[in-house]
Amino acid sequence: MFRDRGVEIKTPAQIDRMRAAGLVVGETLDLLRRAVHAGLTTRELDRIAEHHIRSSGATPSFLGYGRPPFPACICVSVNDEVVHGIPGDRVIADGDIVSIDCGAIVDGWHGDAAVTVAVGAVPAVATDLMRVTEESMWRGFAAARLGGHVGDISHGVEDHIRATSGFAIVEDYTGHGIGSAMHQPPTVPNVGKPGRGTRLVEGLALAVEPMVVVGDPWTHTADDGWTVRTDDGSLAAHFEHTFTLTPSGTWVLTALDGGEAKLAELGVPFGGR
Repeated sequence: MFRDRGVEIKTPAQIDRMRAAGLVVGETLDLLRRAVHAGLTTRELDRIAEHHIRSSGATPSFLGYGRPPFPACICVSVNDEVVHGIPGDRVIADGDIVSIDCGAIVDGWHGDAAVTVAVGAVPAVATDLMRVTEESMWRGFAAARLGGHVGDISHGVEDHIRATSGFAIVEDYTGHGIGSAMHQPPTVPNVGKPGRGTRLVEGLALAVEPMVVVGDPWTHTADDGWTVRTDDGSLAAHFEHTFTLTPSGTWVLTALDGGEAKLAELGVPFGGR
């Protein structure tokens, strides 16, 4: 069912299919997180991902998406690459931070999530950047309630980053609605004011994905038409999960435990089933 402005509201059965897709994504990212090491090429990561997604009975969301068609099953963005990095011959090195974005489709329903992984010994600023970025995503979930607004999530993300670091938020890229398509209304900015934006209702699924950088927030797209880099060459981190709200609480559809452990740390009711 679609509401105003094309916002798609899912039935409980459709959310369950999204959970199935989300588990494939979560399992794939867990596998890739453990597989990343110095000397591996980003293309080899893509091959691992494609094999796992397809062997799980799912279809990669990213392959062939957009214009120009994305040529791989995952995005792999290294160091100053913010998002949408195309896997290829680049060899991952000790000290790199590697952002991996993954999407999968099960029975026509999508899941989408991302992690940033440290390879070997990384600078302290990189560790702090990854921690703050991931924490801000969970603060966004913690701010979400049925009857609230998308702006509550945006404010939760922004407030945590501003209050705990001097890092900058990349505002040109946002989270999004998700369901029968990977990208749907509404947008989910990483900055915002509470009480603004689309109302949060049962059956709405959103991907929340803060992108945070050490330096200036300005970016550009490389000649490949996809890879987004920081203008000043500073490090970037990206985390993402797909979630929904049920009458019981918050359910993170791409987290292997549904987000239960982290939500409990934040005092947020778990809404999984």
